[in-house]
Order: sequence, then C-alpha cells, then structure tokens
Amino acid sequence: MTASDGRIDARDWSLLAALSVLWGGSFFFNGVVLRELPPFTLVLLRVLLAAIILLPVLCAQRLPFPKGWTGWQPFFLVALFNNVLPFSLIVTGQTYIPSGLASILNATTPLFTVLVMAAAGEEKLIVRRVVGVIVGLIGVVILRGGELGFASGQGRGILLCLAAALSYGISALIARRSLSDSPPLATATFQLMASSVMMAIVAGTFERPWQLPVPSAVTGLAVLGLAALSTALAYIVFFQILRRSGATNVMLVTLLVPVSAILLGWLVLGEQISMREIAGAMVIGSALLVIDGRVLKLLER
Repeated sequence: MTASDGRIDARDWSLLAALSVLWGGSFFFNGVVLRELPPFTLVLLRVLLAAIILLPVLCAQRLPFPKGWTGWQPFFLVALFNNVLPFSLIVTGQTYIPSGLASILNATTPLFTVLVMAAAGEEKLIVRRVVGVIVGLIGVVILRGGELGFASGQGRGILLCLAAALSYGISALIARRSLSDSPPLATATFQLMASSVMMAIVAGTFERPWQLPVPSAVTGLAVLGLAALSTALAYIVFFQILRRSGATNVMLVTLLVPVSAILLGWLVLGEQISMREIAGAMVIGSALLVIDGRVLKLLER
C-alpha cells in the first residue's frame, strides 16, 4: 500500500533503481533499431516479443486470463496509454530529436502524473512532491544539457515526447483505479498482449512490415534486448512498484533513467563522466530526497 505521506520504502527505491537501468537501455536500443526499421514496426516487435516471452511464465504460474470484453477492457485501456501511444510517440520523436533530449522530455512524466492524479482526486497535490519533481527535472537538464542538440525542425519531436509523458501519467491513473488487484505478472502480460493487437493494426496499416527487408543481426539483438529487458522484465517491476507505492512514485523512475544511462555508458562503454553530469546527478538525488520527505522531517526535528 502507498504510504499516506507519499514515502517510498527501501525495497521500492531499489526496484526504482533497477527499473531505471532497464528503461535507460530502451533509448539506446531504439536508436539502434530505428536505423533499419520504421517506428511503428519497432513498437510492434517490442510489445509482441515481450508478450511471447511472458506468456509461458504466466501459464506456469497458472494465473487466469480475463473473461470477455469486460475483463479485457482495462488492459486495453492501460495498453493504449502505457504502450501504444507513448512508445509510438517517443520513437517517432526520436526521428526528429537526439536520444539525450528525448530522455530529458521523458523525465517530465512525474510532473504530468502529479497533475493527473491530483485532478482526478486520486492523490493529494503535495507541495513537496511538486517542488521535488521540478528540482529533479532541473537536475536532468544539467545532467544531459550537453546533448540537447536543439536545431530547426525539432519542435515536432519535442511535442511528441511531451505527449508521451502525459500519456504515461494517464495510464498510471487507469492502472491504479482498474488493475490494483491484478498480479504484476498478469498485468504486464495482458497489457502487452492488448498492445500487440493494436500495434499490429497500426503498423500493418501505415508501414506493412511484411514488405520490409530482413534487418541485420545487430538490429535483431537490439530488438530482443528491447523486448526482453526494457519491456517484459521492466513492466513486471513497474506494476510491482505501482501497487506498493503509487502512481506518482513509480513515475519517478524517469528522473533516474538519464543517470542510469550515463552510468551504463561509463561501466559498459568506458565513457568518461564529466563534472556537469556529477552535479546533475547530485541535484536529482536531492530532489528524490525532497519527494520522499523523511530527510526533511529529520531536519525539522
């Protein structure tokens, strides 16, 4: 259950960190795949392969399938706002803007979520949270400021990524209201299955993926990583945090994603970390402490 004052326990902080690593890799995988495949086909492969990966696990756990359209309806709604719309908007946006800028815009998700949940009367508009999210967003800009890469014609990509962030906020509200009793594995699998149906229609209508040339092995591996790690496993973790700590808290992961991406580049690719990036990470860390609130209460005492 969500703490009444919006705090996150140690377990969910660790899950948020793990989720940020899983989702941090999605921007890299997207960049690789978009060199050979169009955006809607990429999203279709991502959700379809992830559903295929999770389905045997679901059957092994003997979790029941939804019954009729009434049972499937909330999964299709969550799939629309949590997968189909944001995935399509982000990958299309990345054809106009660099990945660094896309990750910054993605980090506005907690702010949109705070506003959506407050407008719906689901969570209180706590000043501490709003201030913390804004400070965290400033930290993300500092962290990735060198990769903003503003150029002519990028306004469309910026708007697409902001629309994706709003869509994530709406999806969190729907999942909180309609799927709070659903096991995380079932929620992840069923929403990915619903996403696969919708994306098959979209990709088939606009891109006809069966007519595209066979992608290279590198692209195939990137698609597999995107489906298995950044989607199948990530959504199990995501819905686990959502059930325990609430919609606004789980969306804080988007503030951590740029930090994880830079740390992955340092550990895996040997990239150097600049003082600007360290400063940005420290600002983000301070923002998360403000949002959590426990440190502020200790200072008050």
